[in-house]
Amino acid sequence: MSGSNLVERLSQQFGEKITGSNLEAIDPWIEVTPQGIVEVTRYLRDDPDLQLNLLNCITGVDYFIADEKKAKKAGWDPHTEVVYHLSSTKNKHTLVLKVMLPRWKDGVEGELPEVPSIAGVFSTANWHEREVFDLSGVMFTGHPDLRRILCPEDWIGHPLRKDYEMPLEYHGIRGR
Repeated sequence: MSGSNLVERLSQQFGEKITGSNLEAIDPWIEVTPQGIVEVTRYLRDDPDLQLNLLNCITGVDYFIADEKKAKKAGWDPHTEVVYHLSSTKNKHTLVLKVMLPRWKDGVEGELPEVPSIAGVFSTANWHEREVFDLSGVMFTGHPDLRRILCPEDWIGHPLRKDYEMPLEYHGIRGR
């Protein structure tokens, strides 16, 4: 199935929950609203023509430029993207989904953005979502055990956010 046919099919099935696409990108992608990610991924997994039955990874990307002059030239507002890479082991095709989130929930600095967990669709999402939560600061609502996976439980901040500041010390151990 061609990319444009898939976008059309998903748009017919899910309406406004499909908000965009870029089929000319190196990894062509389809944008889904946070409210649509669970049902869209379930559909992609279960549809007999698609059978996207493998979640390869989930990535969090922080689009933020601290320098105000450079930020004005960027052409986009600060935001967070959650990127899902899916594959069909049977049909040998792949698909990338993106969910765009505000950098901070409700514009309140320090309040992490939220997206529903797809751990009920793909069991591997459990670990992938924990990693994105830990390093990029995205809350996955409905996740069965959302806690840090790489950083210690008492770590402050999320190291892959562009405004993250590495602490000078941790429990009395100097880092620099």
